[in-house]
Amino acid sequence: MVLEHAVLEVKPDRVESFLSAFREAKPLILAQPGCRSLQVLRSIETPARFVLLVEWDSVEDHEQGFRGSPAYAEWKRLLHHHYDPMPVVEHFTTVVDEAPRRYGP
Repeated sequence: MVLEHAVLEVKPDRVESFLSAFREAKPLILAQPGCRSLQVLRSIETPARFVLLVEWDSVEDHEQGFRGSPAYAEWKRLLHHHYDPMPVVEHFTTVVDEAPRRYGP
């Protein structure tokens, strides 16, 4: 599993239209082969900043698969004009995976 990470700096006057466009764009990526899940987090301190997290089976599923698909052109059309600057996308793999131990009933 590979985790795609991108900080989305949305133009403050476009936050609501971004959220609407993202709802429309979400099925485009979720339908892609190798896409396991998608999560968008919003900053509490900076409400126009979001983090996009997408789980992929491989980097290739994202880079060649999704980005090489017609769906990506539509994704760009719906979303890219909301960002300033354009996001930097990175891919991560797990090196530590722990959960807190729970004690008691």
